[in-house]
Amino acid sequence: MSATFANPGTKVISPIRLAHLVLKTQPSNYRKMVDFYKTFLSATASYENEFLSFLRYDEEHHRIAIVTMPNIEPRAPKASGLAHVAFTFNNLNELALAYLQRKANGITPYWCVNHGPNTSIYYHDPDGNDIETQVDNFETPEEANEFFATPSFAENPIGVDFVPEDLIQRLESGESDESIKKRPNIGPRGVPDFI
Repeated sequence: MSATFANPGTKVISPIRLAHLVLKTQPSNYRKMVDFYKTFLSATASYENEFLSFLRYDEEHHRIAIVTMPNIEPRAPKASGLAHVAFTFNNLNELALAYLQRKANGITPYWCVNHGPNTSIYYHDPDGNDIETQVDNFETPEEANEFFATPSFAENPIGVDFVPEDLIQRLESGESDESIKKRPNIGPRGVPDFI
């Protein structure tokens, strides 16, 4: 039976996509944050003034908004809340090229890891928010879900660290994406202290 206004039921309709993210920052960090995200995402401003910036990098009118307010406190490093935001690339070549381009702009990662379902490079923005850049390691969500159900993932749900320059060397050597994306088995691993 379809939901109606008279009988909506209890199962909530899912949204069609995640529209955007809004980041609050202190006035002293506003320009750094805007400049960082413009560089990090190769984004442009749809609108910007001295306290608000709407940034876009794809078909959406804005994916990131940055706003400054006078009473914003610095974010406590160990506070609960949103852990990170992730941005997906088409393939390992794009992920590696974006890594090199960011590095050339002074933006370096703090963690590079093959989680199994995806290969990821993590960064901090000027406010200390965590950003994940990633590629999916499987062709379909169903294949990723199958990997989640394996004993290997249960033993190590965090992943295996890698060095981005090694990834680039493997790509340049002609090794297949499928081979590079296959997560090695290192046994049990817990959550790293730096997360």
